[in-house]
Amino acid sequence: MAVLQFLLNGRLLAKFVAALGVVWVAASLTGCDRAKEGDKARQAAAAPPPPAVVVAEVIQKTVPIYGEFVAQTDAKETVEIRARVQAFLEAQHFNEGTMVKKDQLLFTLDKREYEAKLLQAKSQVEGAMARLGKAETDERRLKPLAERRAVPQQDYDNAVANLETARAGVSAARAAVVGAELDLGYCTIRSPIEGLIGKRLVSPGNLVGKGEATLLDTVSSVDPIRVNATVSEAEYLKFAALFKQNRGPQAGSQELELILADGSVFPHKGKVVIVDRAVDQKTGTLSMVAEFPNPGGLLRPGQFGSLRAPVETVENAILVPKRAVQEIQGAKSVLVVGADNMVALRTIRPGETVGQFLIVRDGVKPGERVIVEGVQKAQPGTKVNPSVAPAAGAPEAKVDEKATGKPAEAKPAAKAGGK
Repeated sequence: MAVLQFLLNGRLLAKFVAALGVVWVAASLTGCDRAKEGDKARQAAAAPPPPAVVVAEVIQKTVPIYGEFVAQTDAKETVEIRARVQAFLEAQHFNEGTMVKKDQLLFTLDKREYEAKLLQAKSQVEGAMARLGKAETDERRLKPLAERRAVPQQDYDNAVANLETARAGVSAARAAVVGAELDLGYCTIRSPIEGLIGKRLVSPGNLVGKGEATLLDTVSSVDPIRVNATVSEAEYLKFAALFKQNRGPQAGSQELELILADGSVFPHKGKVVIVDRAVDQKTGTLSMVAEFPNPGGLLRPGQFGSLRAPVETVENAILVPKRAVQEIQGAKSVLVVGADNMVALRTIRPGETVGQFLIVRDGVKPGERVIVEGVQKAQPGTKVNPSVAPAAGAPEAKVDEKATGKPAEAKPAAKAGGK
């Protein structure tokens, strides 16, 4: 009986010990799980958040491609103000470097010598008229006598010759009066056009017009002002292709832009007015002339700049902002943000530049998002926290239907993510 009791107690003790072991193991496993969860929480708390970047959507539209050509401004009309008679320069009647009106008085010369010559020429006319009167009287007196043969025919013939000579003398004297009046008029010099006058070349008190017409100043028209440029044969052929579509810079039909030396764009649009007859055989270029309104007189003849004109049109071009493009070992690439905000590196095949955008021939698709700010913080294969860039303005123009032949207004780019 005692033995049986001992065995029973031993079995109970073994079960109790086994139960305690199970409890201890379960407690240990629970502790390990809690420790692992704590480690994960601490690691999650210590990991930095995804970097914030700014993205823009890849857009697709028809755009014109612009070419820039070295250009120089020139006056439509330039007139040299010269002294055509020899005299002392008496006075100047304008401010140098200012606008002058047409027929405005500019200079006066000492006119006393030419006033005296005019009086002398007029007196010669009076003398010639007197001689003409005597010749007419002699011819009338001798004519009936010669008809009756009362005087020799030679006497009458001499009277007729004297009459014709007297008439010629009157004509010559009158012509001398006209010449004297012209010389006297040249002593008053007026502006033949409205425009900008430059710095005088001769000051009052100097003798001018001795031996040749002395240059005193120059007047140039400034509104409108002309811009001269040259295009290559290849560019001209592109122009010709647009001519057929009535979209090219034909004379009077296409608005052009002028970029000034400081990089600013002249606020007024211009148009082509002259295209040269032939290509220059030495340079292989074709000259053209454009006219720009210049009401404020900002442009002066001789300034250098660039003439910007459309040379071709790209249909359904894929455009990305230029600031999203980076160059790595000679290859152009962009960082694309997917729907899961994961970053991927894309190599692109670039095309022409259109304003703030770059045409992409291959590498991205319309509607995809590219990083434009925070490129340095983003790495391929990692997540980012994207925000949409404000609309920076799509390319400046969109070609409208062929019927119009004019660029339509550009629409802002759609926001990324379809919002």
